[in-house]
Order: sequence, then structure tokens, then C-alpha cells
Amino acid sequence: MSLIALDASGPRAVLALLDEDGTVRQSWSAPLKPGLIETLPLLLQEAAAGQEITDVAVCTGPGSFTGLRTSIALAQGFAAGLGAVLWGIGAADAYAQGSPGFSRPLWVGIRARRGRLFLLRDGRADAFADDALPLPEGPVAVAGEEAPFLAAALAAKGADVMLTRTRLMDAAWVGRAALAQKLAGQAPGAALPLYVDPPEAKLPAAGLRPAPV
Repeated sequence: MSLIALDASGPRAVLALLDEDGTVRQSWSAPLKPGLIETLPLLLQEAAAGQEITDVAVCTGPGSFTGLRTSIALAQGFAAGLGAVLWGIGAADAYAQGSPGFSRPLWVGIRARRGRLFLLRDGRADAFADDALPLPEGPVAVAGEEAPFLAAALAAKGADVMLTRTRLMDAAWVGRAALAQKLAGQAPGAALPLYVDPPEAKLPAAGLRPAPV
């Protein structure tokens, strides 16, 4: 039994081939852009070559709109083609695998866009302006690509913050989160992108053009 895990929610795409005990056999990474839609299928084929893939795990975010849509669509098609079980894994669950053993709650900071941050905490994901971050009620550990900024911002408000070394998402964390859920007998989570903010795209003021005839 082998599991392929992938993530493209952040500034890069990562993929890992894992054994059933969570051991990483091999890992790959690629730039998120340009060319993700061309590169990621090739990496998936390379990872699956000669392997008995029983499970596919993909990070559902929050994160990059394009990266999530691309990686999740590919994971859906890939799992269906192999007859493998597909696991949708939220970024919070994945980061928890990368930050084990802390005695304080984990807060994860992910850049949404300029001036706005996704904050993962207490099993939920919210978005805040950089200057409107909430103050934790007690000590917290901070992880994620925006961990240094988040830790500094919270400390400036008087919070007790421990800055971890857990930064960019690792596909192995996504895979281990899926394996932990499988071992616990949980049903696979839906492989659907987690959107925290509403889409920035707006319909034209005059409405959509009529369908071609």
C-alpha cells in the first residue's frame, strides 16, 4: 500500500510518496507558476510509476486559488483513474502533523493577499487584515509561511508567542494527516477547496453575455 500526497496551496507545489507507516519514499516540488497544470501531472505519473497506490491525499487549503483548484482537480481525476481513496486534508490538519508535541495551541498564518492574512486556529480558518489580528487568550505556538510576521504582530500586542520553525507546507504532512484519519477509522474528507474570503471576481454590470447559438 502506498499513498501519494500533494499540495499547491502555497507558493510552490509539493508531492510525496509515502508508505502506510508514514515514511516518505520520495518527494518532489515545483514552482506554483508558471506551468503548474503542465508540471503536476508529470510528477504524479512519476510518483505512481510501478507503485500500488491505494490512497491519494490533497490539501484543501485555504491558500492559492489557482493552486488549490489545479491540485484538487488533478487529485480527483488521478484517484478516480487508479481506483484509489481520495482524502481532502485541510491545511490546519496538515500543519498539526508538522508541529507535533507542543503544549500550547497552534496558530498558523498564511498570506491571503497584500494586507490580509488567513489565520488557522481552534479548528477553523478566518481572514483578518494585518492590523486587525485577534489577541489569543493564552500562550500560542505560531507556524506557517507568515509565522514571523504573525508572531511579531501578536507579540506587539502583548501575547505569549512561541515561533516555530514550521513554515512552508510539506506534502508529507498532508499524507500523514490522511493516514492518521484512516487509522482512526474516519471517513475521507471531501476534496473541495476551502475558500475563506468571497471571490474577488465580479459579474459584469450589464450581466453575462447570452450563450452562443
